[in-house]
Amino acid sequence: MSSKLILVADDAAFMRKLIRMTLAETGLTDIVEASDGDEAVTIYKEKHPDLVLLDITMVRKNGLEALQEIMDYDPMAKVIMCSAIGQEQTVMSALTIGAVDYVVKPFEKDKLIETVQGLL
Repeated sequence: MSSKLILVADDAAFMRKLIRMTLAETGLTDIVEASDGDEAVTIYKEKHPDLVLLDITMVRKNGLEALQEIMDYDPMAKVIMCSAIGQEQTVMSALTIGAVDYVVKPFEKDKLIETVQGLL
């Protein structure tokens, strides 16, 4: 499974590192990072990752805006939204736009791994 490219988009560097370390435990090490929604869309279009983990709350372009652009570009994109507790309405909007699943931060390590592996 290590040949799968994953894009992790979150404006918090510690969260990107935590997700990267969690996925590395399962052999998923081909990971690119974006620090905001604009960068996530650009990287998606350049690298065509197999899966995207996209934070909802980011600077410059939020996760919903980035998700919409990614889905407009590639309707088959696999995007998992990362949300904080209390963002249920936003998560529902993301699922309507085309996100395939979501994880709630702070996430449970096993839930994140299960969700990612289930989509790859």
